[in-house]
Amino acid sequence: MSEHYYSRKPSVEHDLHTIEETMRGRRFIFVTDAGVFSKKGVDYGSKLLVETMALPVDARILDVGCGYGPIGLTAAVLAHKGTVTMVDINERAVALAKHNADRNGLGNVEILQSDLLSELKGRSFDVVLTNPPIRAGKETVHRIFEQAHEALVPGGALWVVIQKKQGAPSAYSKLESLYSRVEQVERSKGYWIIKAAK
Repeated sequence: MSEHYYSRKPSVEHDLHTIEETMRGRRFIFVTDAGVFSKKGVDYGSKLLVETMALPVDARILDVGCGYGPIGLTAAVLAHKGTVTMVDINERAVALAKHNADRNGLGNVEILQSDLLSELKGRSFDVVLTNPPIRAGKETVHRIFEQAHEALVPGGALWVVIQKKQGAPSAYSKLESLYSRVEQVERSKGYWIIKAAK
């Protein structure tokens, strides 16, 4: 497999860009780089997840595969009395997410390099958010679902965005095998937003 954003240490040359996005009524400035997902602008799936997700204001939230931070940092604004932990395997993405948290004045975030939830053993969350790394393969995506289930408190919820043509129906079936209640909350341009409650 050629190198892509699901690499621990991207070797592609840096190509920094600054982008502006408005999500949930808040203007964000993000620095992006080569070797991270959707570097030219926040992708449609992430935006749809951000616009759809319902988060308690005091929730403990986890963003798996955070990239340069659009989902997790918007969550930090919405859950301003809570905390957001953001993880990514890609060290370049982690560095960008930390920079973007500071640049957007968000202090209720913690950003770690982690292969999925491997660095979060024993920790629990009210909500897990993910735009999963489809190119890493179905096994990796399903591991996110399994590890999120373990990390969620009873009654907690996993929110997922996934394209129908990239495996949404099989993802939905996998979620139904793990979670007590699974629903398709939104559908747009081939993307599904799925909420799975523990």
